[in-house]
Amino acid sequence: MHLKRIALSTVLVVIAMVAQVSVLARLHLPGAVPDLLLLTVLGLALAYGHVAGCLIGFFAGLLADIAPPADHAVGRYALVLCVIGYAAGLAKPEGGQLRSAAGPMMVVVCAAIGTTLLYVGVGSLVGDQAGAHVGLVKLVFTAALYDLLLAPFVVPLVMALARRFDNDPLADDPAGGYGGMGGIGGMGGGRRRTRTAGAGLGPQRGIFGRAGRMIKINSPARGARR
Repeated sequence: MHLKRIALSTVLVVIAMVAQVSVLARLHLPGAVPDLLLLTVLGLALAYGHVAGCLIGFFAGLLADIAPPADHAVGRYALVLCVIGYAAGLAKPEGGQLRSAAGPMMVVVCAAIGTTLLYVGVGSLVGDQAGAHVGLVKLVFTAALYDLLLAPFVVPLVMALARRFDNDPLADDPAGGYGGMGGIGGMGGGRRRTRTAGAGLGPQRGIFGRAGRMIKINSPARGARR
């Protein structure tokens, strides 16, 4: 990952963690707590891909494991978010440009359900029964509902920030689009640049193109003077 990606991901994850612990966890909503940290990981994974999503998910989950008032085994949520971040990164839009909101919202619902089930499953394997007092069906339903309601305000914002802070417009998309820049220019911008260069208006092709046309036009006149 680029240094700017690491810095931005760290800042967003820390902000999401602080907001979740200090604000969302204090709302005392029935069932699950809205998972702002999960939504941040999903937005970064959709912008950067599965490898970055896996790494960001692991370190975000590890932060949640050690941040008070955590009441579960260290590494439990890190493993869960690592898997979820990797899976969400596989759904990264081609060229980084979202065609509709249906795809990301489906990713959010699947991630909310998958996170809850994995969290409970890993807990049962290691003998950690934190949160077992809440019914599983109620936990899954409320987690998916809260995350789905919060997602339209978080995921697009995280993806937009990821695109703006990424300085390598051709690194992720060989077709000329920006892997993380679809909302600003995306593949459409790459096509516009290609057509402009082909028309002889680029910084290099335009000069040689115009020079070539001038030689073709003027060479008969020079021949006539000779």
